[in-house]
Amino acid sequence: MTTPTFRTRRVAAAVASALALAAGPAFGAGFALQENSGSGLGNAFAGGAAFTEDVSGMWANPASLSKRMTMEGAGALHIITPSMKLRDDGSLPAFNQPLGGTGGDAGSTAVVPNMYVAVPINRQWVFGLGINAPWGLVSEYDSDWLGRYQGVKSDVKTINVNPAISWKPVENFAIGVGANWQKIDAEFTSRVNYSGAIATAAQTAAAAGQIPAAVVPQVIAATPGLDSNANIQGDDSAWGWNVGVLWDVTRDTQLGLAYRSTIKYTVSGNANFDNPTPTVPPPLAPVVGALTAAINSTALYNSGVTSEIELPDIFNASIFSRLNDRWDVMADVQWTGWSSISELKFVRTDGTVLQNTPENFDDTWRISAGANYRMNDKWKFRGGVAWDQTPVQTSYRTVRLPDEDRWWLALGAQYRMSNNLKFDAGFSYIWVRDASINETAGSQTANGLVKGSYDSNVTIFSMQATYTF
Repeated sequence: MTTPTFRTRRVAAAVASALALAAGPAFGAGFALQENSGSGLGNAFAGGAAFTEDVSGMWANPASLSKRMTMEGAGALHIITPSMKLRDDGSLPAFNQPLGGTGGDAGSTAVVPNMYVAVPINRQWVFGLGINAPWGLVSEYDSDWLGRYQGVKSDVKTINVNPAISWKPVENFAIGVGANWQKIDAEFTSRVNYSGAIATAAQTAAAAGQIPAAVVPQVIAATPGLDSNANIQGDDSAWGWNVGVLWDVTRDTQLGLAYRSTIKYTVSGNANFDNPTPTVPPPLAPVVGALTAAINSTALYNSGVTSEIELPDIFNASIFSRLNDRWDVMADVQWTGWSSISELKFVRTDGTVLQNTPENFDDTWRISAGANYRMNDKWKFRGGVAWDQTPVQTSYRTVRLPDEDRWWLALGAQYRMSNNLKFDAGFSYIWVRDASINETAGSQTANGLVKGSYDSNVTIFSMQATYTF
């Protein structure tokens, strides 16, 4: 049998359409990290924009810097452990592939640090600097799981550097503004149904008269269970801003309003494919060799990629009140403009679209309330609850992070070692509502059907040390 010559453009178009290159989805729902204060965790971050107890409050509201009368520094460490397990309910394999298992626990422990410093200039002006990680995601399934063609590993990391300044024009009112330099690094992996790609290419070639139609079933039978590994990595940096006001309504009650801007990225990096080399009987080798050469050169080839993403803006309105010598209460409402993310598109440097995933996120609300109890001059205890709404619509839910609404329950304690040094510890358990999924990522043939529901939860441990100079 002679080696056929294919019209590679037609084969590439058919293969790309069938595969939908499920390696592409970048961000899932709920990848905002609330964990930016060790002392705040114990209250489920309730009353954030009115939090003035220590310098870590500058993240939620730069106007809170006005309460720092001497130089102060704080460092926190958060250990975040999500659990995310699929309960299969009728999932189906991709074409010419085994189904695979449910993926194990896709949650992966992440350690998130923060640090803050405040430097008073005079009684009206205070400068602050915060370094934290406001967005992030780490999840990884077993490499042979049933949804491997829709996602295996998702790893998003950010770092945010936030210089800010507060101005107190009158004794009971302050304004704060800040600039934010932010860097994002992301890596996403998945399998690609290489057997499905060969089948699609063979069917397209037969329809075009390039190979006999009778050869197609032989090619499919000779090439089951073949996978390519897909890996996309990219990074970028960008600028944003934040602003806030703080009003001392009375000596014991404070109101805070704060806003953080969107941040627009053009993430650039590389898409890499580790394609297999099929071993087939000699009569089929020329045909399969020509098919795989066309796939490797026109569909599953390494290249540079870019993706534009606009991370959402955030508005927070908070209240804090000291009821008496023992008790404080606080609450807030937070709005996040997740609708800035409508799609996630990866474009190769040659101009072709590698992946375009509709997300259609909804704007969301977060409502929280908390309380503090001062037992004595050394010990303070905290508690808080929160309801956190997901931006994900059920019909657009993906395996990268199958998010749903969640409830927070938080507890914390503070120990004041001296007038200058205090330690905070906090714990939170987050119940995530069961998230149903019925997803093919554009093609059941290429990617299989992931059908079932997710049982998810998150635990968070936080520690913080604060020193006043």
